[in-house]
Amino acid sequence: MAMDAAMIERLIKESLPDARVSIEDLRGDGDHYAAHVVSGAFRGKTRVQQHQMVYQALRGRMGNELHALALQTSAPED
Repeated sequence: MAMDAAMIERLIKESLPDARVSIEDLRGDGDHYAAHVVSGAFRGKTRVQQHQMVYQALRGRMGNELHALALQTSAPED
């Protein structure tokens, strides 16, 4: 079962309410996405920790409903 972009964005924003999220469906199949997530919660975190926060927000759907996610994360520039 595939996920739609709106569901991915909603799950991320539930865990990271200040996040700016942009999602692109890479193949049009609802299975392969690229996401860019900007959140103040990422400040002081390594890139690996930032990605872990996003994967945690997806609540175990990565590798199940969501096959592939090319992820870019960053803290906002002040």
